[in-house]
Amino acid sequence: MAAPSTDSTGPDPGGRRPTINDVAHAAQVSKKTVSRVINQVATVHPDMRARVERAIAELGFRPNPQARSLAFGRAFLLGLIYDNPSPTYVVNMQHGLLDGLRGTGMELVVHPCRHAAPTLLEEIREFVERQRLAGVVLLPPLSEDERVIALLRSIGCSYVRIAALALDEPGSMVTTNDHLGAAEAGDHLARLGHRRIALLRGPPSFRSCTVRGHGFIGALAAHGITLDPALDRDGAYTFESGVEAGHALLALADPPTAIFALNDDMAIGVMQAARERGLELPRDLSVVGFDDLPMAARVWPNLTSVRLPIRDMGQMAAEKLLARVNGVDPAALDQPAVCPALVLRQSAIALP
Repeated sequence: MAAPSTDSTGPDPGGRRPTINDVAHAAQVSKKTVSRVINQVATVHPDMRARVERAIAELGFRPNPQARSLAFGRAFLLGLIYDNPSPTYVVNMQHGLLDGLRGTGMELVVHPCRHAAPTLLEEIREFVERQRLAGVVLLPPLSEDERVIALLRSIGCSYVRIAALALDEPGSMVTTNDHLGAAEAGDHLARLGHRRIALLRGPPSFRSCTVRGHGFIGALAAHGITLDPALDRDGAYTFESGVEAGHALLALADPPTAIFALNDDMAIGVMQAARERGLELPRDLSVVGFDDLPMAARVWPNLTSVRLPIRDMGQMAAEKLLARVNGVDPAALDQPAVCPALVLRQSAIALP
């Protein structure tokens, strides 16, 4: 049986479908160049790309996705695998990935899972193989689990991981440099005159919890402030855990005047706890979050938060993964570094 053709369009007036060979002949390039243009490979010379695109338009050529899938031995699908308790973070990441895939012929398949599940690796293997994925993007904490990386390498699945610090070669990473943003938050609260500052962490299984915590504590130390162990609490990156921790911190005999929560969900939970205890924000308590999700600008007082460009991060991950899938060095993309930045709003003020 002949190998499946990747050439398929609606018939021309003569009844014959234009093929990839016709496009190559019309553009005076090789079939390989046509294929690279179709697959959005970034390193194709602009002149050649223009010739191929013009030939495709003039001939009315359309690649057949099913035939391409058979020919390449994989579906034109990329996967997003995550275990993240913040739904807004995940949705923003999906939007960014879709931005990066737009116009490439690739589609996104989303797979939530439980990092602590004993069947995690088997579940991921089954997902990748069942969907015949071309590659996957991993969010923390899965992106920080070397067992998952070893599995993907063993089955030949390309990946890009998003994480707070560099854990892999640059072409396989979108590094978010969380410590820089957390340090800026600590410096800001110290400059506002706060000394009783609490730290509300995330789940210990997230590397971002450790990285952000170190950046924050280091910034306080630069101002001669030592974090009181009573003010150092674990959360779960959820609104509910923010409410619970907020009540516990504010019930102390010597409560904090400011709280830095390592994500916005928990920060808003802290604000809810403060209101339930009859406190006025920000007069009685300053609050700073992390991620700068859309809700940060919608609560009152508006939440001061460290902005991570989550949607941009998703687009960068998609572009790197597409490059890897198409055999292109991701370094050719020349992407900027991710730089967290503190966004000042009304929820944090100078200590009266």
